[in-house]
Amino acid sequence: MNDKLAQQIIKIFAKNPFDTFNPKQIASRVGAHDKAARAQVDEVIFLLATDDILVEEGRGKYKINPKNINETPRNQVVGTIDMKQTGKAYVIPDEEGQEDIMIAPNYTHHALHGDTVRVSMFPQRKMHKPEGEVVEVIKRARTRFVGRIQKMDKFAFLLCDNRNMVVDIFIHPSDLAGAEDGEKAIVEMTDWPERMNNPVGKVVKRLGRPGDNNVEMQSILADYDFPLDFPEAAEKEAAAIKNPTKKELEGRKDFRKVTTFTIDPADAKDFDDALSYRKLDNGLFEVGVHIADVSYYVTPGSAIDREAYERGTSVYLVDRTIPMLPEKLCNGVCSLRPNEDKLCFSVVLQMDDTAKVHNTWFGKTVIHSDQRLAYEDAQEIIDSGQPTAGSGQQAAVGNAILELHKLATILRNARYKEGAINFESQEVKFRLDENAKPIGVYIKEQKEANWLIEEFMLLANRSVAERIGKVDRSKNKGGKPQKARTFVYRVHDEPNPEKLNTFVEFVAKLGFKMKVGNRKALADSYNRLFSDIAGRGEEYMIDTIAIRTMSKAYYSTENIGHYGLAFPFYTHFTSPIRRYPDLMVHRLLERYLAGGTSVSAEEYEEYCKHCSQMEKKAADAERTSIKYKQAEYLSDKLGQVFPALISGVSKWGIYAEIEGNKCEGMIPIGSLKGDYYMLDEDNYQVIGRKTGKCYKLGSPVMIRVKGVDMLKKQIDFELVDDDEEEKPTRPNGNKKHGKQNRPENKKNGKSEKNEKKGKKTRKKR
Repeated sequence: MNDKLAQQIIKIFAKNPFDTFNPKQIASRVGAHDKAARAQVDEVIFLLATDDILVEEGRGKYKINPKNINETPRNQVVGTIDMKQTGKAYVIPDEEGQEDIMIAPNYTHHALHGDTVRVSMFPQRKMHKPEGEVVEVIKRARTRFVGRIQKMDKFAFLLCDNRNMVVDIFIHPSDLAGAEDGEKAIVEMTDWPERMNNPVGKVVKRLGRPGDNNVEMQSILADYDFPLDFPEAAEKEAAAIKNPTKKELEGRKDFRKVTTFTIDPADAKDFDDALSYRKLDNGLFEVGVHIADVSYYVTPGSAIDREAYERGTSVYLVDRTIPMLPEKLCNGVCSLRPNEDKLCFSVVLQMDDTAKVHNTWFGKTVIHSDQRLAYEDAQEIIDSGQPTAGSGQQAAVGNAILELHKLATILRNARYKEGAINFESQEVKFRLDENAKPIGVYIKEQKEANWLIEEFMLLANRSVAERIGKVDRSKNKGGKPQKARTFVYRVHDEPNPEKLNTFVEFVAKLGFKMKVGNRKALADSYNRLFSDIAGRGEEYMIDTIAIRTMSKAYYSTENIGHYGLAFPFYTHFTSPIRRYPDLMVHRLLERYLAGGTSVSAEEYEEYCKHCSQMEKKAADAERTSIKYKQAEYLSDKLGQVFPALISGVSKWGIYAEIEGNKCEGMIPIGSLKGDYYMLDEDNYQVIGRKTGKCYKLGSPVMIRVKGVDMLKKQIDFELVDDDEEEKPTRPNGNKKHGKQNRPENKKNGKSEKNEKKGKKTRKKR
């Protein structure tokens, strides 16, 4: 074979990995114009195909074998594509520090949102962002899509729900599986021929008619690629699992006679954690944090384990929970239900009355929960300061709650003193009728009972991470430093410096100073700021921007500590029923306590990345279900007026959230009257060019519900002019003047509720 000619031909194919060429086209490109030269090209192409360097695509056409593209050329970048509704896209490079690459609609070459792609860079123009074209789809992010069926005479399309899916999927009538026009369905993408503008697919599951609650909730799950059912193999394994026998209890530390209880939301069924409490003869308090021993029942590599890993987490939609484990495990065998013997993996702490920990024990236990309490039940005990009247055991539980509340308060105060940041997080909840239609929306409030559980879960998580992560320098072997063993940590990085500086400059304009000299000073500044703004008009705006300055927490084998909690070591150990990382932590802790060797860091880092991705998907699915229910809630309130706060600004318009229920809609910027408005990004506002009138993040406005699109989960508002006399509608449906909808304390402007409590309730994220 002519090696020089072969290299020329390979180079042509490698530069055009998506394209196919016949020998005549290649001969023209290499300058083989006479008969002998063209024959030589034919021979070389044949030999390259024989050696699998080229692959034949159709009759007499060839393309480069993707397996032979081993290295990324210098002018090419690998990354993840972020597709916009317009068809334009951006590629986020895998390599850190590289700028995002803009891809014009005609250069995306069959790539879809989330795909891993290879991009060929264009020569960069001055003052322009990097641009390029997709030359290879390395890995599809997904192949299943959900949407509505649109039937034509001789074919059909799937109109996808996901806005980032910018093309419809072509379906042959034989692949409709009986789906009717207008129905929702899940479609598997099977092919995307080079010369077709649309991918080809087939219906794999019919969901039903749009607007039906069950159909819409299943659509949301399918859109985020969560399975709707457990595989048969996993269900069979779960069915074979039985409650623990006496033999299985042997060798475990017995806590069945110690006062033990659970505190969970009133509608919870999967009880991950329980607390036990008793006073010891040495004057210390023994606090047991008992976590369901899921790892005893779910073995690595089993069908249940494989499915749990793929899901990564339980998903909590507005009206249902989609569990990580089959129901028999999550709500039955593993759930720490009252009056049943249960297997646990426990962290048992001996503490004094200042909440100082004197001793910590980790190990397998058996417990017998005496009582199941909702947060409201525990809060009544804390508010009254008296144990619940009733049997001796109920009184013991009540007393334990009061004692643990004292310790939790000390722990909480100590965390903030050490530099933990008290970020606020508001949880939207719905009141649903028997058909799951929302008849009310409210914000769930966090109280002392929530903090009690939170503090002891944080303490257990931190204790486990320290037990494995801390290296004992006194036990070095042969003078060599002892290596830390591979572990799964929950980490949280420092704020992005650029975002932080912008935030500090912004709040300075409002009269608030922040110190950023060191981590502790910054954390103290955040907490002082949150305290100062509680009950003031700027509170919503500053809270919103502050959260945006922070990094996102994630799972990793590389421990960088948890910035928000101010913990140098932290993990997730306390929820193995609903989070796969906790299950991994249980297995690793058991392994290392028994003296086992360290596992592969590379392998577990991949597990961590997957779990972090699934956690984000689950959170996005939850938010989408909330948006759907908010749209449904407002669908019969068109034309009604509500007080709202501006929750976001963009070049497209102003976003506003209705006070009291956080239903968010957009006010198109073109609908703002009396001026031409422009976006002022630095100050989080839109401002009128002539009048200077501005609409700023956090500012109160009156809005009218203009339109609701249930399919798009989209709400449209319009501003109500100041001179309009129409009275606003309270979030619960009663008409009342807007100012009366927000009770004020005339002395200092704080709400009566905040005046009583001193400061606004905040929940740790």
